[in-house]
Amino acid sequence: MLSKSNHYDTLDVNPKATSAEIKQAYRRLAKLFHPDSNSNSINTEKIIQINAAYEIIGDPQRRRSYDQKLREVNPQPSSTQSQQRHDEVQRKYQRYRGTSQNADTQIRQWLQEVYQPVNQFINPILKELNTQIDRLAADPFDDDLMEEFQKYIEDCRHHLNLAQTAFRSQPNPPHVAGVAASLYHCINQLGDGIEELHRFTLNYDDYYLHVGQELFRIAKKLRYDAQHALKDISC
Repeated sequence: MLSKSNHYDTLDVNPKATSAEIKQAYRRLAKLFHPDSNSNSINTEKIIQINAAYEIIGDPQRRRSYDQKLREVNPQPSSTQSQQRHDEVQRKYQRYRGTSQNADTQIRQWLQEVYQPVNQFINPILKELNTQIDRLAADPFDDDLMEEFQKYIEDCRHHLNLAQTAFRSQPNPPHVAGVAASLYHCINQLGDGIEELHRFTLNYDDYYLHVGQELFRIAKKLRYDAQHALKDISC
């Protein structure tokens, strides 16, 4: 039995909507209510209803069968009712569009002023580690080589401080929460890794060097996770 609120209502589209319009509405609502969105609109029950609706009216053959059942259950609305429904859908869309455009602006600004600078600052930290360790490995007790390695650590601290400042410069928009979380943990792992490398310079204990390398490896993986999550948002 069909419920009074049908699949078109669930996706907030007109029963005469094109397949492209239905798909666009589904993607919009799926992002809005998905548990991973980390926003106030999270609604597990709603996303289940949205997926169920799209499985039916998103498939041309199943949609035709569903439309036939709707016609059998519900009489055709008057032109006035249809117009009222159309006007209501348009008003909802305009409200969403305003909210969506504002969210897009926040994301673009966050990418330009937080994400990109943070990546630029942490890149030399990660990029130079293996080269610096290889140089030092020639003779860890050579004063010049150790001084060069210590200079690298100080440069790392400087770049890390810039990355931390950039990350804290703006609140993270809800839609990039996953990206921001990976970036935040990446910065923390780098901070811990730098301190382990510093401990190595004090006592020449390879344990601290290995721990530092492992923390940098984790940081690199977290940065990759942030990049991957950003691609999902951009799709």
